[in-house]
Amino acid sequence: MIGTDKAYRATIRLGASTITDDVEGEIVASTPAGHVTDEQIRAGLARLTGKIAQVPSAVSAIKIDGKRSYARVRAGEQVVLDAREVTVSRLDATAIRRDIPGDVVDVEVEVECSSGTYVRALARDLGAGLGVGGHLTALRRTAVGGFTQAEAVPLDVLADEGTGRLMPLAQAAARLLPRRDVPEAEARVLGHGGPLAAQGVTGPYAVFGPSGEVIAVVSEREGRARPEVVLSPAG
Repeated sequence: MIGTDKAYRATIRLGASTITDDVEGEIVASTPAGHVTDEQIRAGLARLTGKIAQVPSAVSAIKIDGKRSYARVRAGEQVVLDAREVTVSRLDATAIRRDIPGDVVDVEVEVECSSGTYVRALARDLGAGLGVGGHLTALRRTAVGGFTQAEAVPLDVLADEGTGRLMPLAQAAARLLPRRDVPEAEARVLGHGGPLAAQGVTGPYAVFGPSGEVIAVVSEREGRARPEVVLSPAG
């Protein structure tokens, strides 16, 4: 699930930049933003849509020479990360609010993006492009791959009802990944960690045994389908 697309609802505050690009960090610059029009905001969001080269937030978990970037920043180092190509397939303003004290503007957005996209960096870059600075004040993930917030089960419900509310692994794998079904003999080989014949599939996929159980997630390389993780080891 780490590598799947994500969706978010977020609030971007224009008029102030922070060291972390979100509300948790110290404000490092403030510029009145009340003059920025709705049309300029929507145009700025459009410029951040599609395939873009994004510089991740310096206060992130990315490692530099074995040390997390956020740890280097907190130790007083100046950190500049390399840009990465990410895809922002949707970045729409659902509300623009100007009723906040301090001559700032809050922009509520819905985001659909590739794995590795930093929504904090989108807030930073929107503010920078408009010349007033920006940072994130709220963020909620609403979907991961094909799984949505509507399917989420609150922790207190799980505590009361137990794991019966959880989605079975085979069902989750079938929704998340392409599917391959194999006979018993191949399921046994894969369950022991062995490879199967390749089928020309790009990217990881789930392999299911004859009884419907998910055996493993595999990727094809060097002419064989090799397990990335075995989920149902052979006895």
